[in-house]
Amino acid sequence: MLSVYVPSESTLKKVEVAEPATLPESAVWIDMVKPTGEEDRAVERLTGIAVPTREDMQEIEISSRLYIENGARYMTATLMCHSDTDMPRTTAVTFIMAGHRLVTVRYDMPKPFALVENKLARSCMPGITGEMVLMELVDAVIDRCADILEKVGADVDQVSHDIFEPESERHGQAKRYSQILIAIGRKGDLTSKVRESLVSVGRVVTFLSAVMEGVKWSKDMREQLKTMQRDVASLTDHASYLSNKITFVLDAMLGVVNLEQNNIIKLFSVMAVVLMPPTLIASIYGMNFKAMPELEWAHGYPMALVMMLMAAVLPYFLFRWKKWL
Repeated sequence: MLSVYVPSESTLKKVEVAEPATLPESAVWIDMVKPTGEEDRAVERLTGIAVPTREDMQEIEISSRLYIENGARYMTATLMCHSDTDMPRTTAVTFIMAGHRLVTVRYDMPKPFALVENKLARSCMPGITGEMVLMELVDAVIDRCADILEKVGADVDQVSHDIFEPESERHGQAKRYSQILIAIGRKGDLTSKVRESLVSVGRVVTFLSAVMEGVKWSKDMREQLKTMQRDVASLTDHASYLSNKITFVLDAMLGVVNLEQNNIIKLFSVMAVVLMPPTLIASIYGMNFKAMPELEWAHGYPMALVMMLMAAVLPYFLFRWKKWL
């Protein structure tokens, strides 16, 4: 699917293209979503570039993600998708600057693209170019990563509160430790994906900083690029901090689970010790030897019951006095 955008007064207008071969020459942004072979060839004829395949976009080496070919600058970044769901994932997106025209190739729907499309459809700078659209997209990606990290931080704080809340508030409530562990695992996975995206975007920003020396970019765009570099660096550090915090919360959760298990085992151990003396008394008087004088006692049975009761109660109060229970 092709989405073509052309400048229209103070907005960026989306143009419907009936046939891929009829792409307008005034297009400053061509957004390719799961492109077909015919769409690839049409864009290549218009821009004079080679559109990378999905397999090419998934290469992880830097030389295959950031390079210059036939005067066009190719930049492939890993962006977040479906971060608001239980199954977040990353997707590779290629940004191609051919002259002053931007071509984006993607096989998923990252949220920053919709945000930038809506923003530029409302208003944009006069004489907008592909470079400006690229800066808007990269800036939106960074802002989206920041929003995700803020939400992850708030969720981790809530999980930490659930773990370390006072014992009096937890009394009588069955803690759903499995759900807490699942939540911690999901937040850790989401944080690692955001950090991967930030590292990838940081490389794109660094690549743009290196190649813009030979390009006549405005002073505002250069300052914006420096700001994005600082933002990426700070967000990467924050993602690392969140990863460490998630690891700490996970260790704490496992420690709480171990304590609960130890308390249960301790209770069983105490009960076993409490029941050992009565069991011993019952075993002695259950042997039925003829030489046992207590067999002829009229009150032998009540006496045995009293002895077993005392043998069970005394250890119980001893454990309570020792604060083992």
